[in-house]
Amino acid sequence: MNQPRLLPFLRRYFSGVCWLGWLLLTACTSQKSTLYTRELQRLKDASKQTLSAHVDEFNQYANRPASDGPFNAGNNKAFLLENVPLFRSSADSLTKVYNYRWWMISKHLKEYDDPEDHKKYWVVTEFFGVKPWASLSGAITCPAGHQFYDVRWLRDDTFLKSYADYFMRGSASRLPQRENGNFLTYLSRPESHHFSSWMVNGVEAFQKIHPDPQWLHAVLPAMEKHQQVWDSLFTVHRPQAKTAGMYKILDLYDGMEFSLSAVLGLIESQGPYSLYTKDNWRKYYLGWETTGNAAQSQQAKDYPTAFRKGYPDYYLVRPSVNSYAYGNLKSLADLYRWDQVRYTNKHTKAEKYAAKAQALQQKVLNVLWNTQDQFFNTLSAGDNAFGVGDFEARVRESVGYTPWYFQLIPKQNYQTYAKAWDLFASQKGFYNAAGMTTAEQQHPYYNEQAYAWNGRGWPFENSVVYKGYANYLRSYQGNSSAAQKQLLYDYIEKLARMHGTKELNIGEWYIPSNGKTFGGESDYFHSTFPDIIIEDLIGFTSFHEDQFSVSPLVPEQQWDYFYLGNIRYHGHDVDIIWKKDWDSATPGNQSKLCIWVDQKLKASRDQLHGEITVQLPK
Repeated sequence: MNQPRLLPFLRRYFSGVCWLGWLLLTACTSQKSTLYTRELQRLKDASKQTLSAHVDEFNQYANRPASDGPFNAGNNKAFLLENVPLFRSSADSLTKVYNYRWWMISKHLKEYDDPEDHKKYWVVTEFFGVKPWASLSGAITCPAGHQFYDVRWLRDDTFLKSYADYFMRGSASRLPQRENGNFLTYLSRPESHHFSSWMVNGVEAFQKIHPDPQWLHAVLPAMEKHQQVWDSLFTVHRPQAKTAGMYKILDLYDGMEFSLSAVLGLIESQGPYSLYTKDNWRKYYLGWETTGNAAQSQQAKDYPTAFRKGYPDYYLVRPSVNSYAYGNLKSLADLYRWDQVRYTNKHTKAEKYAAKAQALQQKVLNVLWNTQDQFFNTLSAGDNAFGVGDFEARVRESVGYTPWYFQLIPKQNYQTYAKAWDLFASQKGFYNAAGMTTAEQQHPYYNEQAYAWNGRGWPFENSVVYKGYANYLRSYQGNSSAAQKQLLYDYIEKLARMHGTKELNIGEWYIPSNGKTFGGESDYFHSTFPDIIIEDLIGFTSFHEDQFSVSPLVPEQQWDYFYLGNIRYHGHDVDIIWKKDWDSATPGNQSKLCIWVDQKLKASRDQLHGEITVQLPK
C-alpha cells in the first residue's frame, strides 16, 4: 500500500481504537461511579438505622437527668435523624459514643421565656436545671465555646443564632451575675461574663458552617461590646507590669477550680496569702472542702477582701484566657472583614481588631512562653491587690496548649514552639494510662485525686488540647507521621472508652491513671465530641468562602472505612466516604476517598491522607 492510501487508513484505524477506548473508559468510570453512589446510599441508610437503634437504647437509660428542653424520649429520634451529621465507621465504639453525644446534646437544647426581654430564646445548658452559678436561663458561659463548636454541626441553625442573641444582646448581656452563695469574687459583671469563654470565636466557627450575612450584620455590634467588657474588666491595668494589657482571671472563673500555677503564686506571696506554704497549701487550696479552712484563718480575718468564703481573690494571666481573647479578637477582625465585603466599602474595625489580636499574640509569645521550659506558663496578674504580681509559675499545665487551638502560633516559625508537644506523648508529661492529665506528672505537686486541675482529667480540657494537637499536625506540620496520627487517635479512643460500655455517660472529670468512669454529673455538656470526630480527626475544615477541605488524621491501619454525611454546609448537603475495599469481588487495594455535594460525586482520590479541597456549586 502506497503512502497516500496508508495515511487515511491509519487515521480511521487509530480513531476507531481511541473511540473504543473512550467507550470502555466511560463504561468503567460509570460502573465505578454507580458503585460509589450505591455504597453511599447503603452507608447512609445503615447510619440512620444505627442512630435510630442507639437512640432507642439511650432513651431506656434509667436514673438519668430529664431533658432541659422539648426534646425527649417522645420526639428526640425524629429530631436527631433530621438534624445531626451521620457518622459510621468500623470502630463501633466511637460510632456509638458519637451518637450518644448527640442524644445528650439534644437534652440540653432549652427554650427560655425571658421575663426581662419578653422574648423566647433557645439556650444550651451545661448542668440540668438552673444552678446558682448559672444565668437565669440556666445557661452557663464556661462551656459555651465548646457548645458552639459542637452544636454548629446541626442542620438547623436556629439554636445557635438564638443562643448567641441571648448572651450577646439579650438580657444576659446586661443583667449582673447574681451574688449568691456561689459568687466567690468581689467583681460585679454581666451574666455573659461570669466565666471565661471564646463565644465570639464560636460564633465565627458557626457562621463558617451556616453563613447568614444579615443576621451577622445585626449582631456584630453586640459582639464587639461583648469583647469590650472583657477588655475593661479582665485586663491588667498597671502600666509598668510585665503582664500589662494581658487578660487575667481567677482559677474558678476560668472553669478550672484550683490549679498548680495558682498554688505556686500563693506560696510565693506575703500578707494575706502568707497563709499558703509549700507544706500546708493542700489544707487550704485543694478542693472545695479546703476553702472553709482558709476562711477560718487569721489572715482571712485580717484581710477580709483578700478572700471570699476562703477562696483567694488572686488573678492569673493564663495561656487559656489569653488565647480565648486572641481567638475572639481575631474572629471580630475576620467577621468585620466579611461584613465589609457585603455591606460597606471600608471597615476600619476589621483593621482595629486585627491589630489588637496581633498585639496580644506578641505578648503571649513574649511573656508566657518560657524558653527553658519549652512551654507556655502562667503568670500572676501584675495588678493583683493582694499577693505577688508578675510571678511566673514554673509548672507545665495542659492550658499551655490552648494557643494552638486558636492557631495563635506564627506559622513561619512554628518549630520554635513545637517542643511543647513532646510532653503530650510523655508519661512524665500528660500521657497516662486512661487519658490526658491536666498537669505534668513529674511535678512534685501533681495530684489526680483532688477535685482540682492539679492532674485530674477533665473532658473540657481534652476538647481544647486535642483540637490544638490536630491543628498542630494539620496546619503547621502538614505532613504528620504515622506515630503522631496514632497518638491523637489513641487519646480520642481512650476518651471514648471512658464513656463506658453498658450505659454510656459523660461527666465532669476522670482519674487518668485508671479511667474507670467519669465522675460528677451525668449527661454533662461541658466538652465536645462530635466536633472532635468531624473536624479534628476526619478533618472537615470549613471556610467563609464557598469551599471546604478534607484532610483526615485517622491512622490508615485503624479503620476499614468511615462515612460522614448529612452535613448541611453553606446551604448544600455533603457526604464523605473512605473505604479500603469498595467491592469484595474485586481483588487488590481499592482505597478511595469520595466526596459528594448535593448527591453528586465532586472529588475523589486513592489516598486517605493529604488535603482535598472542594469548591461548592454556585
